[in-house]
Amino acid sequence: MDVTERKPLTRSKIGVLMGGQSSERDVSLKTGEAVYRSLVRSGYDAVAIDVSTTLSSALQEQGVEIAFLALHGPGGEDGAIQGFLETMGIPYTGSGVRASAIGMHKVVTKTELAAHGIPVPRGTVVLRGTAPTLNRILTSCKLKLPIVVKPPSQGSTIGVTIVRKPSQWKEALRVAHRYEAEAMVEAYIPGHEVTVSLLGGADGAVTGLPAVEIVAPDGFYDFSAKYEKGRTQYLCPAPLSAAVTKQITQLAIQTYHALGCSGAARVDFRITPKGKPYVLEINTVPGMTETSLLPMAAGKAGLSYDVLTERILQSALRRAGAGTFRAVR
Repeated sequence: MDVTERKPLTRSKIGVLMGGQSSERDVSLKTGEAVYRSLVRSGYDAVAIDVSTTLSSALQEQGVEIAFLALHGPGGEDGAIQGFLETMGIPYTGSGVRASAIGMHKVVTKTELAAHGIPVPRGTVVLRGTAPTLNRILTSCKLKLPIVVKPPSQGSTIGVTIVRKPSQWKEALRVAHRYEAEAMVEAYIPGHEVTVSLLGGADGAVTGLPAVEIVAPDGFYDFSAKYEKGRTQYLCPAPLSAAVTKQITQLAIQTYHALGCSGAARVDFRITPKGKPYVLEINTVPGMTETSLLPMAAGKAGLSYDVLTERILQSALRRAGAGTFRAVR
C-alpha cells in the first residue's frame, strides 16, 4: 500500500528545517524542498523553514511541534541545531547531540571508531599557523604519496585535496585551513568508493540498504561530481562480492552504533583492490535530493521516496515518545 493511502503517523505540525548559513546551504535547500513536498503529498501538516537567526520565533509562530532536519554542514549536522531544539522541547529527526557532534568531526569520528576496532585510514592533524614539512608528516605517520588533506568538519568534499606530488602540499593545507583551524591529513586508499545507507526503525533495529559504488570522473568524487547530473556513475547494488558486501554492511552498522546514531545515516568507505574496507566518515543527515545516495539505495530496496521520508520521520516520533520532549498530540 502506498504511503498516501495510509493515515499519517502524526497530526502534529512538522517544520522542515533547511538552508542555514553553511557552505552546503544550496544543497540543503534542495533536500528540504524535496522532503517538504514529500510530507505534503503524504498528508502531513508541514511547513518549510529557512533557518536563520529568527528560527526561535519562526518555530513558535508556525506552531511547529516536530522538526524534520534537512540541514547540512556546520550548524545542521554538528549537534548545534539538535541542542537548540532540545532546549525548546521540540523532537527532531536523526541523531542526537552527541552522535551528531562526533559524526560531523572526521578526526573525532576516526578516534571513536578506532577505539571500537573499526578500520580507518592512518593520519594526523595539522593546525593552522604551523608549517610541518611534507617529509616530516609522511615519516611520522608512516604515509606515502598520494595523501588526502581536508577540513574535518565540512561536507560535500568541500576543501578536499588529493596531494599526489610534493609541490601540492602547501596549497592543500592553505585550502583546508580556509575553512577550519585544523587540516586533516590521511592516507589515500586506492580502489573503490562505496557507501552504505542505514535506516533506524521504530523498534530501534537498524537496516542496511543496498551499497552504492561511486564511479566519479577522474576518480575524485568532488562537489561538482556529487551534484551535477550525468558526471558520475552510480552502481547500485555495488558490484562487490557477497563477502565484502556483508562486511561493509556490518561495519556500517557497527559505526552507527559506536556513535549512538538514530534515524537515517550513511557510511562512506574506500575499499582496496584486495577487498579491505576502510571507513572514511559517517553522514548523520544524508542528502535527500534527486541525485542523493540514500534515496537511490532505498529505491533499490523497494522503498519509495515518500516511504523513506516517513521512515526518517519515525526517529522524531520515537524521540518524542521517550518522554524527553513535549508529547505529540
